[in-house]
Amino acid sequence: MSIHEEEKLGKAYDARLIRRLLRYTKPHKGLLILSLVLVALITIAELSGPYLIKVAIDDHINGLHLPMVDMQGEEVPKGVPAVQLDERVLVREKKLSGKLEPESLAMKPVFYIEKQGDMYALMEWRADGAERFMVKRLTEEEVDRFRDQDVRGLYWLSGLYLFLVSSAFLLNYGQTYILNLIAQRIIRKMRSDMFAHLQRLSFSFFDRNPVGRLVTRVTNDTQTLNEMYSNVMINLLKDFCMLAGIMVFMLLLNVKLALVAFLTLPLIVGATFVYRKYAREALREVRSKLSRINAALNENITGMRVVQMFHREQRQFDKVHAINRSHFDANNRELHLSSLYRPVMDFIYAIGLALIIWYGGGQMVSGVLEFGVLYAFIDYVNRFFKPIQDMAEKFTVLQQSMVSSERIFQMLDERDELPEPTAPRHLDNVKGEIRFEHVSFAYNPNEPVLHDVDLTISPGETVAFVGATGAGKSSIISLLCRFYDVQQGRITIDGVDVRDLPKKELRGHIGLVQQDVFLFSDDIKTNIRLGNEHIDDEKVREICRFVNADAFIEKLPRQYDEPILERGVNLSAGQRQLLAVARTLAFNPSILILDEATANIDTETELLIQDAFAKISKGRTTLIVAHRLSTIQHADKIVVLHKGRIREIGSHQELLRQDGLYRKLYELQYREAYRA
Repeated sequence: MSIHEEEKLGKAYDARLIRRLLRYTKPHKGLLILSLVLVALITIAELSGPYLIKVAIDDHINGLHLPMVDMQGEEVPKGVPAVQLDERVLVREKKLSGKLEPESLAMKPVFYIEKQGDMYALMEWRADGAERFMVKRLTEEEVDRFRDQDVRGLYWLSGLYLFLVSSAFLLNYGQTYILNLIAQRIIRKMRSDMFAHLQRLSFSFFDRNPVGRLVTRVTNDTQTLNEMYSNVMINLLKDFCMLAGIMVFMLLLNVKLALVAFLTLPLIVGATFVYRKYAREALREVRSKLSRINAALNENITGMRVVQMFHREQRQFDKVHAINRSHFDANNRELHLSSLYRPVMDFIYAIGLALIIWYGGGQMVSGVLEFGVLYAFIDYVNRFFKPIQDMAEKFTVLQQSMVSSERIFQMLDERDELPEPTAPRHLDNVKGEIRFEHVSFAYNPNEPVLHDVDLTISPGETVAFVGATGAGKSSIISLLCRFYDVQQGRITIDGVDVRDLPKKELRGHIGLVQQDVFLFSDDIKTNIRLGNEHIDDEKVREICRFVNADAFIEKLPRQYDEPILERGVNLSAGQRQLLAVARTLAFNPSILILDEATANIDTETELLIQDAFAKISKGRTTLIVAHRLSTIQHADKIVVLHKGRIREIGSHQELLRQDGLYRKLYELQYREAYRA
């Protein structure tokens, strides 16, 4: 499997992932509770609208034709509007419902206002409903008296409706702001946790994971979770509350019509279940392909000089194009699913609306159902499917979030292969005695790199490691710095196993100058002190003069404030190396390691660096890894490695007299230098 391929994930457990995601919300519990309260208020405000319109239609717009009873000689309940007409005190039967006993209402005659041509007439129906006759024709003034209470009611309902709409707007604004604030805080915390965790992981983790994949985790995947926290988490609950509220309102208005509307629920559940089943795998593949794109782009952009030097543009383009195409195909498959789900929901909505019109319309024509109730049901059905359609989009985000959270928590669960010691020991005054006691090591099982290395380095001694490529020189350095742990044996500093020292403390005693110097995109002085505020500007200048770096720095336009471009491309290899030496000296290590530090620089700069090395190595235990044997002749001890084993140890002259492997390496390099 390619390093750019994502690891296969097992079965996803959404409940477990959601529990872990919810842990990040605990510090914001107060704001979340406030948001939930706002959700309840928004639901009430929005669902009250259709009901108010229903009341306006049935009780006021069509109010002139509502049945009335005569309350002459009786006490009209408080707050119930009545109209005086001749000897009668007419009160709408609806207003008396719940205020008088049903039996007393049933014994009273019922009055209606009926339109006859251009005129209105007051009609009376006997209690038994068997006889109807006209009481009198109404004048315009009398009709206006009946209408007056409807006009006042409509004004009041309009004001209440405007208040609810305005309240819903303000509540939605507040809730949206709070949710986005919570989401931003959570994502900030999560990214910080991820980066902090990455900094604690061993080099072996980064050997297995390309940079592009890790960048995808910290940026793209967390951004997907941002969408979940801000748009899904509470709003999904809001949609469920809205659906439950709509169902309650519909049942309160008309149970039979509500049950007819609910006939579409099995279709909704079935379509959602099928979509969920296939969308998850499709979204997993999309995230996986996105990681491959980022990893491939990072690798190719970083290596662009090699690509152009060897004319591999078309070849690399074809590789990236193939990965990009696979991402397009994965997105296309997910798009087919999401594009199908919403039209299916629209079709089910049309079925539900048709059922309401068919059954409710028939009931209204028969006089069983009021027009306002039918209108409210049509409005509620439309509102019922709106959160379902929103949930379809949120469900896509939720599925993407589950996939992203799987990847994020997979990384956060990555175990540190170099754990901190449970009972740490400390070194106060480091002398610099280093022992390798029968050390064996392998990066991969059954592929050993070092075999039974046994070596003692005295305090203040300069020891060089030489050998062919792959002999194990750099591995020894990595083990001493505890970038990896030995499989057999142990490494000690002043008698203390490096595994018993806190990693920060261990590496604080070691200064490492590598062949490939990494510089941050900042100015020169910042790259030297690396955030250590105890190293002031004057100290930086003093160190640079000491290691011969001041000569080129003071020729730069902004000198120590000169910005360094990415990877230090605006500096030569020798200049970068001098800055690395200055940076190492700034932290005053007790043990100095030079890993191929002069391999790729010109002779003039090499002399400057060698002079700097001679200065900073005084009084320090120094380990040098070198291919050019001419640079290590001054070493107190030279260790010759071959296929992971120590073959020879001695000074330069002693090893030459032994006529062994070192002499052959020296003569080989001497002949090559002579031919050159």
